[in-house]
Amino acid sequence: MKISFWYIGKHKQDYIDEGIAMFEKRIGHYCRFNIKGFNKVKHAEKLPSEELKKKEGQLYLNELQSGDRLILLDENGKEFNSRKFAGYLEQFQLQSVKHLIFAVGGAYGFSDELKAKAGGKVSLSKMTFSHQLIRIIFLEQLYRAFTIINGEKYHND
Repeated sequence: MKISFWYIGKHKQDYIDEGIAMFEKRIGHYCRFNIKGFNKVKHAEKLPSEELKKKEGQLYLNELQSGDRLILLDENGKEFNSRKFAGYLEQFQLQSVKHLIFAVGGAYGFSDELKAKAGGKVSLSKMTFSHQLIRIIFLEQLYRAFTIINGEKYHND
């Protein structure tokens, strides 16, 4: 199974780059994995939130292929503990999903069109995190899930 992680916008902090690189390498031991950062929509600050969500959603929709399974990382999604998230991930493996994509939305979330294409929504917390920090948090949880699935020492209950 190939897993992709998509997000919108750049980050300028070195610790974000270092964290992403570390977990990208670790996750790569378990699956074909890639990270794709999409450029921010031009003049985003001047657009109404609904129009911005549509334009950001279109960036993702343009990249989706037939057979891709898209999961949105959304505050209104299903919450898991780490072990249950590992089980959730394992179900995609058992279903022989070829390409699983986890996506982070922009500041205002996801467009209705993108939500309609999604195969699920996952919430990482009831708390709000910056879009830069959530990248590392999610990648760590994805890595943790793989170690749980493979019975490796990393996660402690």
